[in-house]
Order: sequence, then structure tokens, then C-alpha cells
Amino acid sequence: MMLRRVLRIGFMLAACLSITSPAYAYLDPGTGSMLLSAVIGVAAAVGLAIKMFWYRLVGLVRGKRTETVEGSPPADK
Repeated sequence: MMLRRVLRIGFMLAACLSITSPAYAYLDPGTGSMLLSAVIGVAAAVGLAIKMFWYRLVGLVRGKRTETVEGSPPADK
């Protein structure tokens, strides 16, 4: 039943997107490079977010080690 509903919504979305009218718009050459840099920026941000999440997950599983520098007081005091 759920699959049928998803297929129906997908079909309606495809039907609505296939009915288009001309935009009569001009896109200059700088627009392509702007869109490309935006896509690269989003990909870099998603990659960084995944990396940060992964390191936090690994830190949780392994347990964090406390590092002390010689001559400094412990963190709990």
C-alpha cells in the first residue's frame, strides 16, 4: 500500500515537471562556473560533516584518551 502511494506521488511529480513553458532567460558564461563552485562547496561541506561525525562516533566507541602536558595540572582539578 505504501509503495503504491509513493509510486503515485512520483508519477504526479514527473507529470508536473514534464509540463514546462519556455523561460526566455539568458544565462551568461559566469553562471556555469558559479553553479559548479556551489556544487563543489556543498560536496566539501558534506564531506567535512561526515568526517566530523565519523571521528566523534569513533571517539565514542573507543573512549577518549586524556592527554596531559608535562608540568600542567590534570584536567579534573
